[in-house]
Amino acid sequence: MIQIYHSPKSRSFTALWAMEETGEPYERVLTDINAGAQKKPEYLAINPMGKVPGLKDGDTGMGEAAAICAYIAERFPNAKLAPPVGDAARARYLYWLFFAANIEAAITQVFARIQMPSSSAGWGDATQVFDVINRAIDKGPWILGDDFSAADIPLAAGVNFATRVFKMIPSRPSFDRYLDRCMARPAFQRAFALAN
Repeated sequence: MIQIYHSPKSRSFTALWAMEETGEPYERVLTDINAGAQKKPEYLAINPMGKVPGLKDGDTGMGEAAAICAYIAERFPNAKLAPPVGDAARARYLYWLFFAANIEAAITQVFARIQMPSSSAGWGDATQVFDVINRAIDKGPWILGDDFSAADIPLAAGVNFATRVFKMIPSRPSFDRYLDRCMARPAFQRAFALAN
């Protein structure tokens, strides 16, 4: 059975949400990051960065929220969280799944007031990141159009942290509509209850 290592009010919400979308049983392993549980050797064997979330599935251990979402989507294909290999939507799915990492870089740029040429930053710049997301989700209802996917999970979680939780980026009407749709999903609500 898959184990999800999580800590309340953290990035691990994405892994909980992904598992809840599958409807499959899994074990939640509370990882007290305030007490340093994520720095213990047994946890570092799962996620060497010492961050949550972590996933353990038999002998497989991994970290990185978007990678965990991808793994869960592949592990439970009946949940239909990813277009199958060969499907025309697969490229856009992968693009958005990994684009979500740019949100954290953009938030960091805003928070730390980092000034650097956009040509030097892999994410471009914070405004560009949120403009690109805005245009993509404005078409809705999901990042791939009519089909919810694992790519929506880290993307929505990042937009939520940026606009509603930390209020570092002004919200936009498309963000609010998108987040409201995500938050209305039963799996989101179950994961939110577990993560807080």
